[in-house]
Amino acid sequence: MKELNKRRVIELIDAFYGGNIEGALALCSDDVDFFSNAPVDILPHLGHHRGKDDVRQMWTTVHQRYSGMRYEMPFIAAEDDRVAVQLRAFFVKRLNDRTVQFDTASFFTLRDGKIARIREIIDTFDLIQQVVEQDFISAIAARARENI
Repeated sequence: MKELNKRRVIELIDAFYGGNIEGALALCSDDVDFFSNAPVDILPHLGHHRGKDDVRQMWTTVHQRYSGMRYEMPFIAAEDDRVAVQLRAFFVKRLNDRTVQFDTASFFTLRDGKIARIREIIDTFDLIQQVVEQDFISAIAARARENI
């Protein structure tokens, strides 16, 4: 069962990164619950989404913003109905063809052979710097030095 669950998660990731949103959704339960802790004012396609229609809309937004996507998967593990994955993601921004790269830890829960829950942990601070193309670290560090 663990190998089957790992295979389902890999199929979903391959479908999503390949632009096959309907194929990815076919692997999910109707009430799929997605959550990625992120500032939705800057990354509105993240946050909490529930149900196939909501997840479809979010994934469509992602694909509208990025012209190309690929990933590397250095780690995957499964236990019972849960699968954990570490990904290194590469998204090409449609706006200017710049590549945004980030690491994510994703946790999947399966129910009756379908993916019912997805939780993502992303270094959103680094991701936001890349998306808005500004170095916040330097500005924060300079201000911190002034206040010491």
